[in-house]
Amino acid sequence: MLVSHQDRTALRELAAQVAEIAALPVQQESIALWKALNGLKPERPMVMIGQIPWHEMNVDGELTLQTQDPLCRRWETTLRRTLYSWRHMRADMVVEPYFDVSKVIRGMGFGLKTDENRSVLDPENDVVGHYYLDQLQNEEDLQKIQTPHPTLDKEATALVEAKAHEVFDGLLEVRLQGATPVFSPWDQLVTWHGVENSLLDLAVRPEFMHAMIKRYSDALYAMLDQLEEKGLLGYGQARIHCTGAHTDELPTPEFDVDHPRPGDLWTFAMAQVFVGVSPAMHKEFEIDYAVDWAQRFGLVYYGCCEPLHNKIDIIRGLPHVRKISMSPWVDVEVGAQKIGGDYVFSRKPSPALLAPDVWSPEAVEADLIETREACARHGCPLEFILKDISTVRYEPQRLWEWVDVAMRVAQDGAV
Repeated sequence: MLVSHQDRTALRELAAQVAEIAALPVQQESIALWKALNGLKPERPMVMIGQIPWHEMNVDGELTLQTQDPLCRRWETTLRRTLYSWRHMRADMVVEPYFDVSKVIRGMGFGLKTDENRSVLDPENDVVGHYYLDQLQNEEDLQKIQTPHPTLDKEATALVEAKAHEVFDGLLEVRLQGATPVFSPWDQLVTWHGVENSLLDLAVRPEFMHAMIKRYSDALYAMLDQLEEKGLLGYGQARIHCTGAHTDELPTPEFDVDHPRPGDLWTFAMAQVFVGVSPAMHKEFEIDYAVDWAQRFGLVYYGCCEPLHNKIDIIRGLPHVRKISMSPWVDVEVGAQKIGGDYVFSRKPSPALLAPDVWSPEAVEADLIETREACARHGCPLEFILKDISTVRYEPQRLWEWVDVAMRVAQDGAV
């Protein structure tokens, strides 16, 4: 046996529960709702949660691991979190009858590692403060950014796949998954050049910053070419950047499961550090470099935490965009007016509402209704995506109640 009897038994018990849930008719109903939204013809706003402070969530041992093997523990974590979410904070999640196993792909690095100082308030929380040290001080330093050369580790992949079949066969379909690359160059570059340095140099050293983004984006495009050529891309995404990704538009009719292409996939792009950058500068240093990337993919989710309500016009220059992130810092009315019915208004409600001393579901409801009404006025397809949740003050019931409130607001907004 490749997996111990104890680990296999524990995993199969969990997988059987997941398979039972995946067989419920409500899964197809939820998929249909996501397809309607992603097709810009929503029946109602959709609701999903991602990036949860799992270290605060364990109740009655529901998340306590029983397996011993490191790989089995990762799989057990996935299964337990799926079951926990279904029981306590379901929203519009979809549970499907398969288990994705990642191909072991080597050579995906860009030649640099992060050099940083960290600030930690809660040692159990993986959300920490970062101060990045500058490794890209001049033109010569840009040579440190190398082009990845992804290769499949066939032996390691075969072993992982064999273990998965040993565990899940007869319960869940095992899907061998490749990479699903995204375009977020500035999220990476600031970890090598520093946040303050990057923002300052956009203004005082624009030629240097163009050289930096060009070298990195060229390496990123080369990596994408190789992933496609070698059949190392993933397929069949159920989520894209914490949102439901079900659609009738993907994959393309020419889809080959052994050789997916970018056009069969969703991707996402963002430049979170550009929170205070003008639309013109945002376009010059990020959008213009992302156009070819977006062109190659089937559908695009754009943005994350950066406020984009005053940048919709430049985002329209990207092909295949279907969803635009509307972070907690946007002007909801302006964003809804500019988006209209052209994209999904992907609202990120403030996770700070879950963190105060006194929990107020009434404040959550008022915030969600404000967004729902603005989108209704301007005909915006709407989703509520709660993410970046650093803490619920070790009161997981806050998150469960947030879901109840959000689903009520969403269902009251049915077309």
